[in-house]
Amino acid sequence: MTRTRLERVRASVGIAQLALQQIEDDLNADDVDQAELAAILRELSEDTDPPGGFMASVAQLLAAAAKRAEDIEPDRDGDASCPLHEAAALITDNAGPRLIWAARSLDPQGDLV
Repeated sequence: MTRTRLERVRASVGIAQLALQQIEDDLNADDVDQAELAAILRELSEDTDPPGGFMASVAQLLAAAAKRAEDIEPDRDGDASCPLHEAAALITDNAGPRLIWAARSLDPQGDLV
């Protein structure tokens, strides 16, 4: 049986949610110290595969949705695409750098782990 696009998206979102829950569980562990927390934050934001880390991947996904919305908005007025572009920019411009700042604050040299 062929799965629909929405079914594939739902399955992928479910997998991503499970992965994020595992990271949250690891963050809540009693033995996480400042160096390990910094390393975890770096994993979310630094250049990995794909380039730019997890946060950049989320921003890229939102930017792709925004570009598609631009093509299909009924009045091409930006009611859908603008908020999506803004969400992507907030991640790129604010969330990602803030993770890096927090990691540097916890482990300035990045070599405690």
